[in-house]
Amino acid sequence: MTSRISAHALALALAATTFAPAAASAAPNEDSTRVTTSAAAAAQTPAPKSTGEIKPPVAEKRAHSYTYHGITIEDPYDWLYDKSYPEVNDADVLAHVTAENTYFEAKMAAQAPLTEALFTEMRARIKEDDSTVPQKDGDYLYWSEFEEGAQYRKHWRKAVAGGADELLIDENELAKGLEYFRLGAASISQNGRFLAYSTDTSGGERYTARIKDLQTGEHLPDELTNLRGDLVWVANDTALVYGPSTEEWRTLEAKLHVIGTPVDSDVTLYKEEDQSFGVGTGLTAQEDWLVIASGDNETSEVRLVPAANPTATPILVKARQKGVEYSVDVRDGELWVWTNDDHINFRLAKADLKTPADWQTVIAGSDEFYLTGFDLYKDFFATEGRLDGLDQIQLRQYAAPAKVTPITFPEASYTAGLSDNPEYDVAKLRLSYQSMVTPSTVFDYDVKTGGLTQLKQQEIPSGYDASLYVTERVTVAARDGTMVPVSIVMRKDRAAILKAAGIEGPGPLHLYAYGAYGYAIPPGFSTSRLSLVDRGFAYAIAHIRGGDDLGRRWYLQGKLFERTNTFNDFVDAGRGLIAKGYTAEGKVTASGGSAGGELMGAIINQDAQQYGAIVAHVPFVDVLGTMLNEKLPLTPGEWQEWGNPIEDKAAFAYILSYSPYDQVVAKDYPPMLVTAGLNDPRVTYWEPAKWVAKLREVKTDDNLLLMKTNMGAGHGGQSGRWNSLKETAEEFAFILWQMGMAPKPEAK
Repeated sequence: MTSRISAHALALALAATTFAPAAASAAPNEDSTRVTTSAAAAAQTPAPKSTGEIKPPVAEKRAHSYTYHGITIEDPYDWLYDKSYPEVNDADVLAHVTAENTYFEAKMAAQAPLTEALFTEMRARIKEDDSTVPQKDGDYLYWSEFEEGAQYRKHWRKAVAGGADELLIDENELAKGLEYFRLGAASISQNGRFLAYSTDTSGGERYTARIKDLQTGEHLPDELTNLRGDLVWVANDTALVYGPSTEEWRTLEAKLHVIGTPVDSDVTLYKEEDQSFGVGTGLTAQEDWLVIASGDNETSEVRLVPAANPTATPILVKARQKGVEYSVDVRDGELWVWTNDDHINFRLAKADLKTPADWQTVIAGSDEFYLTGFDLYKDFFATEGRLDGLDQIQLRQYAAPAKVTPITFPEASYTAGLSDNPEYDVAKLRLSYQSMVTPSTVFDYDVKTGGLTQLKQQEIPSGYDASLYVTERVTVAARDGTMVPVSIVMRKDRAAILKAAGIEGPGPLHLYAYGAYGYAIPPGFSTSRLSLVDRGFAYAIAHIRGGDDLGRRWYLQGKLFERTNTFNDFVDAGRGLIAKGYTAEGKVTASGGSAGGELMGAIINQDAQQYGAIVAHVPFVDVLGTMLNEKLPLTPGEWQEWGNPIEDKAAFAYILSYSPYDQVVAKDYPPMLVTAGLNDPRVTYWEPAKWVAKLREVKTDDNLLLMKTNMGAGHGGQSGRWNSLKETAEEFAFILWQMGMAPKPEAK
């Protein structure tokens, strides 16, 4: 629980201010607008006892259009966008969203036994009374745990010298009586006495921070509201640096709060004038410098200020240059820099703090090796990256940085990385590891001997036999000749399972991807995924362009005017897997969330007949409308990713050509489940609502189209591990039902 920053953590934090998945919801199948509790309760109409022949809601069409660059767009469902946002109180809007929820509950009622069965088996794979491996940070060991049946974690510490366990935070107590709860930042002061932490109780990702005196157990009167990002202790534990959120949900300042003083007297350490940039803060490896980073999705600018004197004049490392990203760390007064200034796959450099812009290469950029970050320690430094799409961890000595000590792992396909390593002076590194068949594993790596010690592997109480499964990595040719990797997991006895289920020919395959912001979907493990795989599904992750799975260029080939590569890659990956015999047309199911939900909208517009069922979570489907609305929280910062259709006619035309909402046409679409969050600040609720309304109007099939809106949650869906798992069970029940694999209801 420190605020020490890794070399690229700020870059990732700034990039996370996007239409990307919130928290951990990006992991495949694993896991602000405000509505008062009373309003949300009123809006949640109980599901009918009988499914009957309830008809889907039909949204009213109201004349509305807009014109840019001489092109007029008709948008008769614009009224679903409550113009009082971030408040949502329009009676017609709430009535329509509620009607969709009622329809969802009615149509899914017959699948309630299957949903419950899936939830029960998924829950049985989770160790309920589980805890993390304790990690030393200063004078204490820190860990967190779930108690049996609990929705949320408890966070603990114990003095290294001995003594009783000390409860720091009980999330279950903080969440009592709340429809939604998420713990945000948590930071222990350097002297170990104070804990600063923040919480979100709506899903709107606007956090409130409190400070707990760990000696007395009491909270200080200080309260910081409407903030985002980290809480960083400075000035010898007398002050906190934090990032307040603007009304538009943008973090444009780094502010200093001196403990015990009024919040309105807080000092602004840095204020960003460019509305498209975001600001983040952290400490360097030796915790002697405060890092203030500003940037968007493609450009960075960093300032340093002494942590002991945060109001001193900042050192500007290098002025922003469009397209140049960098992040920094400091060791013994020497500046280290990770940057893409002379190579697309980044290099590592260093400089004297007196001349911070004079970067001298330590590790040159490489066409083969994609350098994704670095961490500095007392006697060595570590780099992370990818080679041929697979994670790499390498250690180097300061005196001989060209000599590489790689950390090797046993499987041919896996995901691995540095884990929780809060201390600067360490002899062992904590690592995380998993594959599509190997559960999440924690290792300690002995830097001196090179030995790997397994500390823990995810326990699956209901049982798991890895030998029953096989994972493969294949490549499929996209239409432009690019070879797209696909990771697959399935049962070795899949054919027998399908035969026993009466399924002839190729079995079903679930295809997952994200494909945006350079976010790579790793070939990791999932316990919930087994509920499909054990029923004969193959489960595949398409490593499509738009992510950075194969390097930075892979990402750039899926953004701006090359965005459609992402959609083509996914469609062609599915077609390629059909050609290879893994599945057949109409037996591919697919899911994606946020920008991955946009992907779902694009692929069904392009090749609807390939898919047997689609699940689109909080889908970013009204791309054009959102990119034209600069009042929305994220829009200005997103123009570097998608283009600015307000000023650029070519960008307007290109986005219009693929924007899923705008490209809905009269044809057959596959069965679909769409989710939304009324409090979602990333993909606003009206995007999926408008999309579903338009699909209902024009689609020519009788396939089921459902939309579920969480009235008291945001981008990541419901909070709490069991609530979240129940939503995954609903998703899988929908998929199995639509693929004809749901148990027949018992006759009464």
